[in-house]
Amino acid sequence: MMLTLHPSITLLNKSQFTSKFLTNPKRTLIRSSATSPSKRYNITLLPGDGIGPEVVSVAKNVLTLAGSQQGIEFEFREMPMGGAALDLVGVPLPDETLSVAKQSDAILLGAIGGYKWDNNEKQLKPETGLLQLRAGLGVFANLRPATVLPQLVDSSTLKKEVAEGVDLMVVRELTGGIYFGQPRGFGKNEKGEEIGFNTEVYATYEIDRIARVAFETARKRRGKLCSVDKANVLEASMLWRKRVTMMASHYPDIELTHMYVDNAAMQLIRDPKQFDTIVTNNIFGDILSDEASMLTGSIGMLPSASLGESGPGLFEPIHGSAPDIAGQDKANPLATVLSVAMLLRYGLQEENAARTIENAVLETLNQGFRTGDIFSTGKKLVGCKEIGEAVMKSVDSQKKASAVVC
Repeated sequence: MMLTLHPSITLLNKSQFTSKFLTNPKRTLIRSSATSPSKRYNITLLPGDGIGPEVVSVAKNVLTLAGSQQGIEFEFREMPMGGAALDLVGVPLPDETLSVAKQSDAILLGAIGGYKWDNNEKQLKPETGLLQLRAGLGVFANLRPATVLPQLVDSSTLKKEVAEGVDLMVVRELTGGIYFGQPRGFGKNEKGEEIGFNTEVYATYEIDRIARVAFETARKRRGKLCSVDKANVLEASMLWRKRVTMMASHYPDIELTHMYVDNAAMQLIRDPKQFDTIVTNNIFGDILSDEASMLTGSIGMLPSASLGESGPGLFEPIHGSAPDIAGQDKANPLATVLSVAMLLRYGLQEENAARTIENAVLETLNQGFRTGDIFSTGKKLVGCKEIGEAVMKSVDSQKKASAVVC
């Protein structure tokens, strides 16, 4: 197939790519402030497109500082992905990027996509690289928390009495269902009309493993799990409900309920506090997690974690690349900062460092710092860099407070 590229794009050949990213990679070794670091981790950074590099830069600094307080040393390797990779080598996920990611302890992704690549063929879209990355890493469980923070309850579009106290987790199956099912494609019907078709398909092992993650997640939260499907219409959902119900026998301490997806979409707006943990398939989870994100007032506040049965996890904010504000110091980096907290908790099992970052974000908000997407009257409007610096100061202040107590 002949690929048509933008005339301004000069692709790197194989040897140039190897020289730039592998022979002399953008590698940063961050040493702990402790005299002898007790732990070392390799982190792959995928800044991506738009505001991705800005928010990843802030999150990297916060991760480094919080880790150093716990005697943790990080080595970072930055690799191209998405539109950035398309411009460099003509594909959205270079083999070398996936290889480096697989060899790391965790991956932090910024954002991908932009108007520049919207008209590309499907295999040359940045989003295709993300699907390939998830499949290549084998991350099948996507965890998306949606918590309405007290400091931001007035930013929600819902009434205060509805939004206040919302704290839920969406567990989305990530590598199966209609996004990956076969057959798929284009064709013609018996009338000669063009058609497009996709296949919603799940095997029992795919349902069982995501259900297990969801039950375990609910066990660590408030012990309630709602499985969302469309079992009144779809055979794939009928099997989904059957397997999740069977799995419940292994978790007698968890209260399991079932809900059709259309009702779940309504209930998330009507009474979101009824939910603790939600588990659902790929496409329903894609939609419901974005809906849940707006309960909080801004998509710029929400992190996510994608986990597999083995290997490194993928951690990223749920917002997009926001090309309209890229490079203007207007991006909200807090979702990415909270994503590195999830990286520490779920990817590296470093709970203390994760809590340090989460507390620093809350303290920064308590001090009145706000980016434009969460700004309200009486607060201090700041940019991406300044709110990142405020989080860093809050992380540092926790260390000093701890030293005083000791």
